Amino acid sequence: MTLREFFTLLAANPEILIFFFVACPLTALLASWLGRGEGHITPWKYLYSSLVYLICIPGIFAVTLNVYLFLFERQSVFDMDLWTQVLPIVSMILTLLLIRKNVSFDQVPGFGKIHGLMVMIGAILVLMWLVDRTHIIAISFIPFYQVILGFLVLLGIAMIGWRKFSANGAPGQV
Repeated sequence: MTLREFFTLLAANPEILIFFFVACPLTALLASWLGRGEGHITPWKYLYSSLVYLICIPGIFAVTLNVYLFLFERQSVFDMDLWTQVLPIVSMILTLLLIRKNVSFDQVPGFGKIHGLMVMIGAILVLMWLVDRTHIIAISFIPFYQVILGFLVLLGIAMIGWRKFSANGAPGQV
């Protein structure tokens, strides 16, 4: 089974997707009602940590997939699948906003790693897009030091993201 076939299967049977991507924000909303002002206490912060990972991994994947499809595959916005390309992102944003109302992300275990992963993926996508868009002809018109400088800046951003992703013992980390 290819990834395209998997997404076609999910789009044909969206009940599971809808349930999951509606249940995560509803769980965050219920937790914020029941644990108002107690989000930093042990049982709630681990619930929030689980919700962050459950919703951010498919959300980050959907953002990355959308960037790839629009920049590299040149997919039209009108061909966008709402269940697999839009719903995870909307659900991720809504869930994170609801969690943020009750607890600071610094107190959610592991949030720094997800944030570092987002920064790292973003920097790598920008780097891949630049490499895809700059052809030999375009590089010959750009001074070589500018190409190297841009590469080093993007590499530095990726390294900062990697450090945040793999750091141990920092506040908000597990």
